Amino acid sequence: MEKENKGKKNNPDSCTGENVSLLPILAVNFIGTLGFSIVLPFLVFLVNRLGGNAFIYGLISSMYPAFQLIGAPILGRWSDTYGRKKILFISQLGTLLSWIIFLVALFLPVISLFKIDSRVLGAFTVTLPLAVLFFARALDGLTGGNVSVANAYLADITAERDRSRNFGKMSISENLGFIVGPALAGILSLTMYGDVAPVLGAIVISLIGTLLIIFYLPESKECALGESEEAKKVWKIFGYEIRECKTTFGTKKPEFREILRLQNIPYMLGLYFLIDLGYNVFYTAFPLHAISTLNWSIAKMGIYFTVLSGLLIIVQSTVLPRVSRKYSDAALIIFGSLMLGTNFLLLIPGNIFLTYLAAGFFALGDGLMWPSFLSLLSKVAGKKYQGTIQGVASSFGGLASITGLILGGLLYETLAGASFLIAGLVIYTVFLLNFRLRSFEEQLILKNS
Repeated sequence: MEKENKGKKNNPDSCTGENVSLLPILAVNFIGTLGFSIVLPFLVFLVNRLGGNAFIYGLISSMYPAFQLIGAPILGRWSDTYGRKKILFISQLGTLLSWIIFLVALFLPVISLFKIDSRVLGAFTVTLPLAVLFFARALDGLTGGNVSVANAYLADITAERDRSRNFGKMSISENLGFIVGPALAGILSLTMYGDVAPVLGAIVISLIGTLLIIFYLPESKECALGESEEAKKVWKIFGYEIRECKTTFGTKKPEFREILRLQNIPYMLGLYFLIDLGYNVFYTAFPLHAISTLNWSIAKMGIYFTVLSGLLIIVQSTVLPRVSRKYSDAALIIFGSLMLGTNFLLLIPGNIFLTYLAAGFFALGDGLMWPSFLSLLSKVAGKKYQGTIQGVASSFGGLASITGLILGGLLYETLAGASFLIAGLVIYTVFLLNFRLRSFEEQLILKNS
């Protein structure tokens, strides 16, 4: 322990992790998810009302992950260079601006820009408000480094032995956001302001998140690298002041190729992509499955996802903290991926009992696997490129989201419930590949000894 603490004091990039509260970053994470999920319940109806169809809805939904492919690696790399707090501020400010633009779109006249009538894409009209919505979602995606930078921030302030549990807390804050957001949207949409109320709610929530970052979130890095005096003066206006590093360590911004040459990182990124691909096939195919096979209404579907999120919170708040003390990250990732793959197989028959049983397997699998995976990724990444690698990982996740959103719909159209078999096979492949992670942990132990 003395050796570890001494290393922290001597390392210029180290942070006083154990003295920093998790509450501000958990609150920022919760608010970010809440601001996003509050608009989800009515977005599909809004798109249809403004001239779009299911294809346009899917396209608008994919704008965020598509532009996140571009923005997340850049913001992650900047967070390594200029500090996490500044980049979280930029990201949150972009989200706030995107929701303001979203609100403006609701008051624009529904002017037709062009029409499409296709056998493949269906019939739809691209109107002026729809075009502005596309821009708003693209801007939010471009500045959407919240998750990757928040993960890097958490890695900065958390000792390695506690990372699995703390990443579990991050997942809990996200799941709480997904529970509270749709419920709040339902309440606000019943007011006299209709669709405007949830968007105003998203703006207020994003503004609170921005202020929280400015006034309550401490910088997790002790120094910033490669910043001019002029830039420091500008940042000081917003309350940011961070010492310049006294070493040349990490002064060069890493290139993408350099990241892919780091030991074990490409393998972890490949797993990140496959896991997210399985998730997104499920999230696209399940609503279609629930409507056509289970004959569920929107209310029943909402209840199911509320139960699923609630089970996830229980697993991550009670089970994960206990088992993470006894088992390694790799062991939890292996077991969790097995449970997650089994969840998809239980969905195939279209039986209500098996569907809710699958929710239990999903919560157990995802609740143990994902926080442990993020924990191991942060350890493999190390301190030097933490933000950059988290940003690149988010881009891999964004690419998987786009692929899964498109693939999930196509698979269900052709295979119906059997599409979950494909998602299950993807996760079972991850399960087999995860056994190699044990050797990654052994290498980390040797490196730190």
